[in-house]
Amino acid sequence: MAEENEFSSLLGDDVKPIKLEKRVSVNSSKDADVDKQERRLAAEAIKEQKEDPLSVPVELVDPLAVLSYQRPGVQHGVFKNLRLGKYSLDARLDLHRLSVDDARKSIYQFIKDCVESDVRCALVTHGKGEGRNTPALLKSCVAHWLPQFDEVLAFHSAQKQHGSYGATYVLLKKSDKKKLETKERHQRHLR
Repeated sequence: MAEENEFSSLLGDDVKPIKLEKRVSVNSSKDADVDKQERRLAAEAIKEQKEDPLSVPVELVDPLAVLSYQRPGVQHGVFKNLRLGKYSLDARLDLHRLSVDDARKSIYQFIKDCVESDVRCALVTHGKGEGRNTPALLKSCVAHWLPQFDEVLAFHSAQKQHGSYGATYVLLKKSDKKKLETKERHQRHLR
């Protein structure tokens, strides 16, 4: 207390505390006339769209068409091994008897799960859709959706033993963990 009195005496009687005005004023009446339920539903729809970006409609392909896609930078030897079915299949997804909407949700979740589980090569069975009103509908959707994933490096129609025209091999990006393992393995070979 003695220090405060000494300080006050040094400043004199002319010094007065500064009055601060409120920096934030809260106005709750701004949103009163807005339909908050409608706003929430719109926000949920945008969130769902961001979580599942796969688009429809798709361009239809022939039931016996070979699906083939290779992102720039994928080595020809790697793509050839995928095409020939030489990679072990770490995961499989069967889309038979699913609606287009259910197939879209399934393939979206499947690719995300594969990435999280460090799956390098997967098989998606979609069928050829021969003898249907809309032939090769799911096959066309798969061909349209897979390139939309950044994680998908390449895909190709499967070999006969894995489903031929009714299935597709999918090559996925390596995780950082897998890249490090490969780098360490190659460094050991060089020593």
